[in-house]
Amino acid sequence: MSEAVHKVRAKVRPWRSIFALVIAVAGAIAAEVSGVAGWSGLHGADDTAQITFIAGAVAFFVFGMAASVGLSGIVRSTSQALVGQAHAGVLRYVIVLAGVFTVATVSLALARIDVKQLLVGGAVTGVLLGIAAQQSLANLFAGLVLLFARPFRVGDSVRFRAGAISGIIEGNVTDISLTYVRLETADGRVLLPNSQALAAAVQLVVLPPTGATSSGGWNGGGAVTAPVTPASGWTTPVASGPVRDSQAPGSAPDGGAPAPGDAPT
Repeated sequence: MSEAVHKVRAKVRPWRSIFALVIAVAGAIAAEVSGVAGWSGLHGADDTAQITFIAGAVAFFVFGMAASVGLSGIVRSTSQALVGQAHAGVLRYVIVLAGVFTVATVSLALARIDVKQLLVGGAVTGVLLGIAAQQSLANLFAGLVLLFARPFRVGDSVRFRAGAISGIIEGNVTDISLTYVRLETADGRVLLPNSQALAAAVQLVVLPPTGATSSGGWNGGGAVTAPVTPASGWTTPVASGPVRDSQAPGSAPDGGAPAPGDAPT
């Protein structure tokens, strides 16, 4: 039952984003043809025009944002098999940012608000937000560098070495997002910030092929074997000739007479 519901929701989800986009466009058209010249012209318009303008502007903003987020998710799911999970995530964020910028610009145009009046306030707000979100922005830009430079990929076994991470972290890369690098280590899952991953020294660990055996190497069974060395003081006997399995005490090696000094038992 749950699988059937999941399949139905997966089929309906793209249509919801398309419907939201259609409603947003219809709201923008209704607000434009209402005859109200922005927010400043609401006082001189009749009640029908005011309701049409407000409903259309609000519908465009709300459903436009919803359509941007929904369509970005659809693009990510369809492009993940083509460009990979990491680049599909970057494409999703780009579509979200472009959609939000478009919706905000059109909303300001419908309200007849001059964008130039917001530049000074936007610059100050941007500086404050940049200072407050410095670490988050550092991870964001570091994630973009990792995604495009690709020093390692999903599935690689890597070893990070840096003072910021208190030594060495080794594991398999399972995901590279715009904020974190996900690793599966012997101690469990580790989320490494992109800024620290970019600043660390990265070593790609090459695993030997399955079934290869060597002294102190991979034994093919998931374990590493150490070479066996003789203990201190141990001497390995070296046979100068064939040794018989059974031999009477005191007898010669070839069945001859006993050696001098050997007492028979």
